[in-house]
Amino acid sequence: MKNMPRFAVILSGCGRADGSEIHEAVTALLAIDRAGCTYQCFAPDIEQAAVINNLTSEKMEERRNVLVESARIARGKIKPLAEFKTSEFDCIIFPGGLGAITNWCDFAQKGIKCTVETSVHHILEEAYHQNLVIGAMCIAPVLIAKVLGKYGIKVTIGKDKAVAAAIEATGAEHENRKADEVCIDEENYIVTTPAYMLAKSITEVALGAEKMIKEIIRITKER
Repeated sequence: MKNMPRFAVILSGCGRADGSEIHEAVTALLAIDRAGCTYQCFAPDIEQAAVINNLTSEKMEERRNVLVESARIARGKIKPLAEFKTSEFDCIIFPGGLGAITNWCDFAQKGIKCTVETSVHHILEEAYHQNLVIGAMCIAPVLIAKVLGKYGIKVTIGKDKAVAAAIEATGAEHENRKADEVCIDEENYIVTTPAYMLAKSITEVALGAEKMIKEIIRITKER
């Protein structure tokens, strides 16, 4: 379709325990495709913070690359985050999964005093200032708040009081939402959904992803 928003989808690896949550990433990609929009996947070309056995949740003595692992979800059609150009996209999506708080930043270890990976920090700032619509799922809004909280943005990770408090410590506002609902920050062009922070099924995740993409498209067309 002509003049439909162009999406960038940023991945943090492959798998809930040490990368992007696969259900969240795939339902977001599916919602984008069903809406008649195009997308390009990106991931930082960096070493994973840790490799976790997704069956046992135990740490493995391996070394893996975030870009290479993310390519599993993208079916190989992925680019290094260093090649991302704001001018080529209208929207940018950050699925959840523990990779969001271990590979994109070290929130899992340091809480809101965390450091954000340089390339991820750069594209978030650039996307915000170039008025791209930003979407984030599950725990990923923590990353958005860490970088953009100083602008008084509004996000949701569901209802977790401790994480909500960490988000509000950045200057951002947290809004409680159900698993299949979205939080819409009209002023700052940000849409977030709790996904597996609360979801009990992939259906709930898919509903939230679909609503998120729908609202992002609306905002993109109306701004």
